[in-house]
Amino acid sequence: MLAKVNGATILGIDGYLVDVEVDVALGLPNFDIVGLPDAAVREAKERVRSAVKNCYLEVPNRRITVNLAPADLRKVGSGFDLPIAVALLVASGQLEHHLLKEAVLVGELSLDGNVRPVPGALPMAIACKKAGKKLILPPANAAEARLVEGLDVVPVDSLTELLGILLGHREPSEALPQTEKKSLSYLDFKDIAGQDQAKRALEVAAAGGHNVLLVGPPGSGKTLMARHLPSILPPMHREEALEVTKIYSVAGLLTDRGSLVSERPFRAPHHSISQGGLIGGGRIPQPGEVSLSHHGVLFLDELPEFSKRVLEQLRQPLEDGSVTIARVNATLSYPAEVMLVASMNPCPCGYLGDKLKACTCSPGDVSRYQARISGPLLDRIDIQLHVPRLAYEELAAKAYGETSVAIRERVTAARNRQEHKLKEFRIYSNARMQHRHLRKLAISESAERLLKNAFTKLALSARAHDRILKVARTIADLAGSDIIESAHLAEAVSYRMLDRQGAQ
Repeated sequence: MLAKVNGATILGIDGYLVDVEVDVALGLPNFDIVGLPDAAVREAKERVRSAVKNCYLEVPNRRITVNLAPADLRKVGSGFDLPIAVALLVASGQLEHHLLKEAVLVGELSLDGNVRPVPGALPMAIACKKAGKKLILPPANAAEARLVEGLDVVPVDSLTELLGILLGHREPSEALPQTEKKSLSYLDFKDIAGQDQAKRALEVAAAGGHNVLLVGPPGSGKTLMARHLPSILPPMHREEALEVTKIYSVAGLLTDRGSLVSERPFRAPHHSISQGGLIGGGRIPQPGEVSLSHHGVLFLDELPEFSKRVLEQLRQPLEDGSVTIARVNATLSYPAEVMLVASMNPCPCGYLGDKLKACTCSPGDVSRYQARISGPLLDRIDIQLHVPRLAYEELAAKAYGETSVAIRERVTAARNRQEHKLKEFRIYSNARMQHRHLRKLAISESAERLLKNAFTKLALSARAHDRILKVARTIADLAGSDIIESAHLAEAVSYRMLDRQGAQ
C-alpha cells in the first residue's frame, strides 16, 4: 500500500516542502530511504522503527520504501522522522490518509516516540504559509513558527499525542512562550573615557551602516568602543528581524527557541577562524560569521592577525551584501549586509607614532605588518581613523560624555531620513548606495571643489571617491541637511587616514 504526507527541509536559509512517500509491499523485510537523503535522514529508519514500536503500534514485517520527492533536492536533518513515521502508519492501514491532507509534518523522534525540536523551523513555516498548509511540529519550535502571521501551527509532544489529535481524542499541547533575545543595552557610551573624535566617527558609521577601521596603540579603547557600538545602532524593522531570526534558526543558534532576534547581531570571531567559519561552507554549506552578522556588526579585533587568505574572502560580501558558496551538492547564497568594524595596531609593537613610547619596529617590520591588509580590502572600509593614547585628564574626568540613548536617537533619525529618500531603490542605508545613486546626490559647489582636490592629492580610487560621498551624505543626514556642504565633505575626507598617509 502507498501513502504520501508532506514534510519540509531547508536549503541555504530557505524552506522547501517535500513529498514523503512510503510504500509497504510484499518481499523480504527491508527499510530503504531514497531521494538524496543525508546521513541524518538515512538514520531515520532506526529511530522511526523504535518509536513506532514503543508507542505500541506495528511496523510491518515487509519491504518498506521511503521516497523523498523531488528526488534532485538534497534532504538534510532529522526533521523527516515524524512524516516518515506517520506515512508508514497510513501505508500500513493504521491511520486514515485524509486526516493529513492539508498538513506538513516536521520533527525528530526519540526512541520512545517523543518529538524533539529541529533547526530551521522558521523558513519551513514560511514555505508552509506560501503553500496554504498548516504545520505540525514540536512544541519547542511552535512559537518560532508562529512568527509567520496567519499560519496554522499545531504543536505535538509525541507520536501518540499526534495520533490522538488526528483522531479527535485530545487537544494540541501549548507552545513554549515567546521570548526575546538578550539585549546588549547595558553597554553605554557614557562609560567610554575621551576619544571624542572616534565616538563621533562611530556615530556616523552607525547612522549610515559604514565599515570602520580603528588604528591605535594598545589600551587606547578600540575594542571597548567597538563592543559598545550595538548600543547606538537603530532598532531593526520586523522584516530585518525575521531575516536575522531565519539565519539563526537555520544555524541552530536560537538559544531560546521561538524567540525573535530583536537586537542587531554583534559577532566577534577569533583571528584563528577558518575561511569556512567566516564566510560559510561545509559539504552542505552553512552560514558563516559574516552571514550571522547580517543587519548587525562583524567585529574583527587585531585585523592583521587574521589569515590574509581569509580576509580577502570578505571583499565580495562587503561589496554585494551577500555570500555565494558553490559546492558539488548545491550553490547557495546567504545574505551578508554587515557593518565591518575592525581594529589594529599601527605596527607589531603597537607604538608607531606614539608620543610617549618609542616604537621598536624596523621599517621592514612595519611594512610587512601593514601589508597583511590588502589595498582592495582597505578601499572597502569607509572610515579609517587613528585612535590615540588617552591623556590622564581624560581618564580622571568625572563625566565622560553622552549616553547611548541620546546618540541612538540621532542615529535613528538619520537612518529614517535615508530610508525615506532611498525606499524606491529598496535601500535602507547610505552604505548600500550604488554609483548610479550617488550621481543624483545634491552637493554644493564648494564641496564639489573640495572633493576634486582630495581625489587628486590623495590619489583616491573610484571606490574611495564613492565611499567618501556616502559618508558625507550620512554626515549631512545627521545634520538634517538635504545638501552635502563642504563641512560635511571635509569631515568625511578626514576619516580616510590611510589614504592621507599614502599620499604623504
